[in-house]
Amino acid sequence: MNSSVRQNAALRWDSGRLSILDQTLLPHREAWIELRGAADTAAAIRCLAVRGAPLIGIAAAYGLALEVAASTTDAAEPVMRELRDARPTAVNLAWAVDRVWAAAQAGGADAARAEAERIEAEEDAASAAIAVHGADLLAGARRILTHCNTGALATGGAGSALGVIRELAARGGVEVLASETRPLLQGARLTVWELARDAIPVTLTVDGAAAGLMRRGEVDAVIVGCDRVAANGDVANKVGTYTHALAARAAGIPFVVAGPTSSIDPALASGDHIEIEERDAEEVRRPGGELVTLPDVPVRNPAFDVTPAELISAFVCERGTARPPTTAAIARLLAS
Repeated sequence: MNSSVRQNAALRWDSGRLSILDQTLLPHREAWIELRGAADTAAAIRCLAVRGAPLIGIAAAYGLALEVAASTTDAAEPVMRELRDARPTAVNLAWAVDRVWAAAQAGGADAARAEAERIEAEEDAASAAIAVHGADLLAGARRILTHCNTGALATGGAGSALGVIRELAARGGVEVLASETRPLLQGARLTVWELARDAIPVTLTVDGAAAGLMRRGEVDAVIVGCDRVAANGDVANKVGTYTHALAARAAGIPFVVAGPTSSIDPALASGDHIEIEERDAEEVRRPGGELVTLPDVPVRNPAFDVTPAELISAFVCERGTARPPTTAAIARLLAS
């Protein structure tokens, strides 16, 4: 399989070889894992070795392209479906898998590979455009709170919400308040790691402190990413996002969502129809592998929550800004 070389901070594609940076080991160790097909790509997505809605779409596209090149269509279809269902909330996963599978059906392995490369190029370009639109929207904001990780570890290019923050930093400086993002601490482990590498000032806070800091006037705006956007502008994102949106509304500061159009699911009328992934209870009982509670206590561990559109000041994507994100505004972005 001939291929161009493509590499971002968390994924490498070189002559038909796919490698991902194992994000479960960050920030303490940087190790790369080679993925050989759809099944091990699905496993890497499920365990969060690769994560972030746009990036899991890119990884899945390449994983499926490898699968198509190595097996027959009949053999590839079951593992294609396993890959497509690896995480149910982020619409980018199914979107990317469906595109590569359709290309494979029409043109075989070469077409599947080309489609995967096209998806990554589109997501890279989307990040660049989102950064500009978002920085224009938040011009003048200097103290920004963000949640989870939305940078180069989660997307193509420089990121969605973190891409905006990077652009704001380049235009004249910004201070970032990163919430830990419990229980798996993507904010503490990944966002802090990315911003520190870029020499962008970042302060870490526990999730529960964010609302009080907003009330005290220590935050100018909140910007987060998204895993799925319904037709009416409701947004599913990492659990804890809804809490930040409520606090931002009470504090009278902007709450902005940034993401590519690949995260919009026009087939869903509202966020009430978004499937919310419920993850393993041990992620809560044993954060970092150490038991912090009774070993058999029942646990609720939804990975995402839904923020209603009425709490969102603006949705920023590569095609522009829906301000506010009404049904009509989202439809206009998709049609543009």
